Amino acid sequence: MTLEAVLAALHLLAILTFVVFLSSQAALCRIEWLNAAVVERLARLDVIYGVAGAVMIGSGLARVIWGVKGASWYLSQPLFHIKITIVLAMVLLSFVPSAAFRRWRQNLHSTGALPPAHEVAKVRRLVMIQSHVLPVVAVIAVFWARGW
Repeated sequence: MTLEAVLAALHLLAILTFVVFLSSQAALCRIEWLNAAVVERLARLDVIYGVAGAVMIGSGLARVIWGVKGASWYLSQPLFHIKITIVLAMVLLSFVPSAAFRRWRQNLHSTGALPPAHEVAKVRRLVMIQSHVLPVVAVIAVFWARGW
């Protein structure tokens, strides 16, 4: 029972951290606010966001394997599969902004140039898609927890 509580707490903390740093990226990734300090900050935020995402997925996987309900219960739930599919789609989608933030930072260090407006808009759109899809995952989790 203690293991279940620890895994649930770790999962919840990772989710909250993930949400905070995704929201921070969404707030900062705007052409009108972009300067050298923001480029640096976006790159650092993305690292924390990535770690939080990895802990979120890892702790969720640990709950499936070692949790009280057991893997067979999780794997028999259709909403679990929908939730995991959406999370994996978000992970794949997040690679583009992550690569862009790193590229922007490297370019800033080598040439001093900020990214072009069209690229910032593209990356912001992807971050915003993730930001709007994430609540869907939360709603699915709520309905799933209530026996749907």
